[in-house]
Amino acid sequence: MTFDKIANFALADSDMPDSALDMAATLLIDTVGVAAGAAHMEAGRIARDHAFAFHGAGSPAHAAHMMFDGRQASIPGAAFATATQIDNLDGHDGLNATKGHIGCAVVPALFAFAESRPDLAGRDALAALVMSYEVAARAAFALHSSVSDYHTSGAWNALGVAALGCRLRCANAGQLRHALGIAEYHGPRSQMMREIANPTMLHDGSGMGALVGAMATLMAMNGFTGAPAITVEGEDASAHWADLGAVWTVEDNYIKPYPVCRWAHAALDGLSALMGEHGFTAQTVASIQVNTFEEAAALYAGLPSTTSQAQYSLAFALSAMLAHGTIGPEHIAGTGLRDRNIADILPRISVREEARHSVRFPAARWSDVTVTLTDGRQLASGDVQARGGPEDPMELHEVQRKFEIMTARLGPERTEALWAMRDKLLSPDVKFDALAKIVRAPEEGQHV
Repeated sequence: MTFDKIANFALADSDMPDSALDMAATLLIDTVGVAAGAAHMEAGRIARDHAFAFHGAGSPAHAAHMMFDGRQASIPGAAFATATQIDNLDGHDGLNATKGHIGCAVVPALFAFAESRPDLAGRDALAALVMSYEVAARAAFALHSSVSDYHTSGAWNALGVAALGCRLRCANAGQLRHALGIAEYHGPRSQMMREIANPTMLHDGSGMGALVGAMATLMAMNGFTGAPAITVEGEDASAHWADLGAVWTVEDNYIKPYPVCRWAHAALDGLSALMGEHGFTAQTVASIQVNTFEEAAALYAGLPSTTSQAQYSLAFALSAMLAHGTIGPEHIAGTGLRDRNIADILPRISVREEARHSVRFPAARWSDVTVTLTDGRQLASGDVQARGGPEDPMELHEVQRKFEIMTARLGPERTEALWAMRDKLLSPDVKFDALAKIVRAPEEGQHV
């Protein structure tokens, strides 16, 4: 596919199937919910305070509100702050084949760039979002196929942000070309497994991906050059872009039932199913054996002392599931990290790599769980694939329930208004700003 065709798709194409726009509306609102759920967490607070102090806008025309904060920063600063906020709750969507996440970066960028476009139609905003998912996904495919290291999402979702910014700022094809080149060159080529081995607030690099992608748009439109992006224009990349506009990868994104690393979800689903079928409790469990893929087996093994460690710990997630029957934001932060019930279960869990699960990654995430009860019985889940993706999607009412849990601190009236925008944005006469106005207001107790 020639760059001209890529540019036409990114900057002008609106011939998108209704199914893609409908999925984008769901992914958008789900990500908004995660942003709300993460608003009070330490990483988000630090990122927003940093953006407010050090990434201010030179004029009101160049400013954007940070989601659920009430304060403004520059467009790149606002995108960075909220992407970091979302990334550090880890309840956001993802695409298996990318081994990472798109919405975490492009949704904050959409709000940041759209603030200067109050007349932007909801359906046009969704079309821009679909486009950015498609561009980011193909940048990921091209990057992963051309390098040996497993890079974080920020390395490639920065290109989705740059494309989205160019579309909303009415850039031309030449400016888009340079924006993609800048975003790729400056994108954080950070190694994911380093963060897995030592979990911190760096998480999946999406905060920096959003920052770099937004900056790339604005710099390119000011004449800064940076083309070409080899993940877009390189000879080896061409195969990954050939189906742009024909295959809609946005529809294959998964929605997470739990706000922890996706690699733990298959084991969580297996344990949850066994609990539901057999009705056992933590007191009657002698041990749990998890067989999983290599990357999941490398997740944090000790007792977490931070939210980052808890979200990247398969054993902690299983302990929380066994102790509480579910996992919510309250279990991976604050007093949840000091829950003695969870700590008591942790030593009973063993995790090991299973080759048949490893060969299925990254196309899918599989695990199996065997629970041994104190009476000697062994209960086996069989092979389980993490649910939430196209092979086993969450029903819309389940997504809504997750959203209500994530936004509980906002109160029922605001939660209801936000969720209602999922359908309203698909109507031709609704502006995106109707959603943005609800999102701009701070969470109670946050800054104004």
